[in-house]
Amino acid sequence: MKGSKTVFVCSECGYTNPKWLGRCPECSSWNSFVQEVVAEPSSKKSIPSAPVSNNKAEKLSELTVTEYFRSKTGMDELDRVLGGGLVEGSVVLLSGEPGIGKSTLLLQISSELSRGRKVLYVSGEESRGQLKLRAERLGIAGDSLYLLTETDLDVVLVECERLRPDVLIIDSVQTLSSERFTSAPGSITQVKETSMALISYAKTFGAAVFLVGHVNKEGGISGPKVLEHMVDAVLYFEGERTNSYRIIRAIKNRFGPTNEIGVFEMSDRGLVEIPNPSEVVMAERPKNTSGSCAGCVMQGTRPIISEIQALVTKSAYSSGKRTSDGFDYNRMCLLIAVLEKRMGLKFYENDVYLNVAGGIHLDEPSADLSIAMALISGITDKVIPDHLIAFGEIGLAGEVRAVSHIDYRVKEAVRLGFTKLLIPKKNLTKTLRRYEGVEIVGVENIYEVLVHMVKREQDGLL
Repeated sequence: MKGSKTVFVCSECGYTNPKWLGRCPECSSWNSFVQEVVAEPSSKKSIPSAPVSNNKAEKLSELTVTEYFRSKTGMDELDRVLGGGLVEGSVVLLSGEPGIGKSTLLLQISSELSRGRKVLYVSGEESRGQLKLRAERLGIAGDSLYLLTETDLDVVLVECERLRPDVLIIDSVQTLSSERFTSAPGSITQVKETSMALISYAKTFGAAVFLVGHVNKEGGISGPKVLEHMVDAVLYFEGERTNSYRIIRAIKNRFGPTNEIGVFEMSDRGLVEIPNPSEVVMAERPKNTSGSCAGCVMQGTRPIISEIQALVTKSAYSSGKRTSDGFDYNRMCLLIAVLEKRMGLKFYENDVYLNVAGGIHLDEPSADLSIAMALISGITDKVIPDHLIAFGEIGLAGEVRAVSHIDYRVKEAVRLGFTKLLIPKKNLTKTLRRYEGVEIVGVENIYEVLVHMVKREQDGLL
């Protein structure tokens, strides 16, 4: 009988060592080693033989493009993130904070996917009674939807062989384990081996597989990093549990773009799609208030109008406090430094609080101009016209640089009723479509926006 031994495995890269190390010598991660018990290999050595395979190398010019069959999930927002629908034989990893709505979303799309197809929903965290109650609350019923509460991988695979489902949902992969491995469920070995078995099943039988993944205390996906490399798509559920809005973002996608997002709202009846998130965000925008400016960012092919709020108050200490929510803190400090150096504004005497309304995170340089205008408005107490929107990247010299997808941004701003647009002068080309009653102004530097922030009679301000 084979013995067993204790090793320490890095949770980030899978590197093994007989002793615990504070830092992994392979990936340089700190405090990433976890203890596992593995079986010792057999001492008998055999001479490996050459594998027999019919697989041969082919010329690139002779290869044909495979037409992937996509299935609609019943939610256009999720289909957008997946690249147009769920691909047959693909493996999708869905991760997010506890209680964010992962199980609710998958149970909702199971109702649509079960029409004409078999769907097997495997839960290792909830009982059948709990799943039934949630399905009744969401109004889900389907003859082709099967529920299985099991944590043994071997039992799940046997049931898959019997049912041959077209869609397999595992909630969650950290709860599955196999008796072939001595480590505990959720360990590096168990997560890696169970995922490999499920991926092999998906590729062999052409079933689409959803894997629900837990997150660790740092916010990353729990388990080995190789898990994200093995699957075809990695989706991350974002949002605060105290906020009703949820965002699904594609971190990796082999069958579509990785910069698309889907926006949802959590309600009593489950997750509800928000096809026009810009309208929802701007509907609650206050009127005639300083420190508020509208901006536009691109999330894939979708332009999203967002409201940037800046509050600048006198600091009670020698150095001002800086707080940013929804925008990179270091980028905000850089913009404040540019405004102090180039325009002489004394932000160092004040506390600065920056917020992006609606829980949206702006990670695009085109938000620089609207954020800078909100900061100027906050410190000078000048009200920016409600019908004005600005987008552009700001350099260290105070110049406004060009941004991409200018036509999409302008079209979305006009659709929401903005009549004055401040854009980089480099984007003000002849090919830019003009709209009746809309003033499109090109600016070269941050100084040129000041004249558009002054109260004028024709602006209709108080």
